[in-house]
Amino acid sequence: MPGQVSSGGPAAAGHYRERNSTADRALDILGLFCDTRLCVSAQEVAQALGTARSTAYRYVQSLVGAGFLEEAPAGGFRLGPRVLELGRLARRSYGLSDVALPIMLELCEKLGETVLLTRRAGAHAICLERVEADHPVRISYERGSTLPVNAGASALVLIAYLPPAESKALLKRERLQQFTPRTLTKVEDLLARLESIRADGYCVARGELDENILGVAAPIVDASGAVTAAVSVAALETRVPDERLPEVVAAVADAAARVSDRLALAG
Repeated sequence: MPGQVSSGGPAAAGHYRERNSTADRALDILGLFCDTRLCVSAQEVAQALGTARSTAYRYVQSLVGAGFLEEAPAGGFRLGPRVLELGRLARRSYGLSDVALPIMLELCEKLGETVLLTRRAGAHAICLERVEADHPVRISYERGSTLPVNAGASALVLIAYLPPAESKALLKRERLQQFTPRTLTKVEDLLARLESIRADGYCVARGELDENILGVAAPIVDASGAVTAAVSVAALETRVPDERLPEVVAAVADAAARVSDRLALAG
């Protein structure tokens, strides 16, 4: 009939987009959370979405009902248990956590220091798992956190084993952030550092990401032979004097090799 719109025409596409606008708004709300904003109010949501407060509150309540948000004790809303569950499932989906975690626990018990499992995603290093020592240290790597790849033992290991042209291009296009006075921010210096890491087979970083923290990292190789992740130890520099460093390096390298062997068997 004249004026009738076919099911595959532009109107149908517009209807599909409108039907999913609620999902878009929900994602926008979840995207408001970050390290410096752990709670949000309905008013903040309304301002971010450009809607009335009553409309924003309805979106928020839908997320609360689904478990993605919950009311915070001090007011406002924080991320809910469903987000934590999805984070756990995301870590499991990588396959690394199940293989690495028992070895990380042994390494933590052996050295008495915090152990991390990280992998690269684009220009960032992501912390997948963290095993705390009895004396936890304050470091930037929390589970799920992302950090630029130019600072910290784990991050440097992850880019050291990229093809040289790829690591050089990555460093040149990224803003190399200065975390401490020891952080390397010049591409030439970082490329020399990466070459040294490849030659040694591990990385030792002293106060380059967090002041007074020493990191020791070694690469994890998957079944294809590619470096897919890194295992590392983070400790106060005062707890790892020069005479203890070889012990820590050897233990981290051994843990990385054991994880790599298990990945090879699983693959």
